[in-house]
Amino acid sequence: MNPRPTCTSRDSPRAEAQRERILCAAQKCFIEHGFHAASMANIAETAQMSAGLMYRYFENKNAIVLAIIERQLQEGRGQIARLHSSSELAAELLHVFSRWQARDPSVMNAALFLEMSAEATRDPQIAAALRASDELILADLQSWMNRSREDGGLGLPPETIATRAYLLQCLIKGLTVSAVRQPDVDSRILKDAIDKVVDRLLSP
Repeated sequence: MNPRPTCTSRDSPRAEAQRERILCAAQKCFIEHGFHAASMANIAETAQMSAGLMYRYFENKNAIVLAIIERQLQEGRGQIARLHSSSELAAELLHVFSRWQARDPSVMNAALFLEMSAEATRDPQIAAALRASDELILADLQSWMNRSREDGGLGLPPETIATRAYLLQCLIKGLTVSAVRQPDVDSRILKDAIDKVVDRLLSP
């Protein structure tokens, strides 16, 4: 399942720039109008390109959604790969939450996350892509927890890793929802809650 068109070289810097331009425009449209109300014509207009040119890169709206999911997956896996301690994770979660609150365009928009989750209940292809993404992220979290501290991991007991990784993934998703529904949460309460949960969840 590949959202990239076969007619465009993956190695072309111009092609990659055009794809990013379309994806950024699509995210903006999806956030403002929702998946169903946002049309390919809306996305092309927001990207300031012709619909014909856009179709050279993505055959339909689903292909754009799948590409957004893939991009966010790679970013999430990169963030996990850079982690070395539970304190780093707590700080990263707090930092990402603040960026969700500020609607920082360089990170996954929290409202868009909810849009994709809702769309997954109606579209099997998107549901499958999100499940696959969740499984890879979960596997990366388990790997990080399993690695020794000397190798940049947590060195947690193997029998606890599956449960802890799943709970951590649930925490991250819950924070995404909170960024939409409780954007004005007290930062001190948020920090204290994240620190305590992460410390208990990832302590030896």
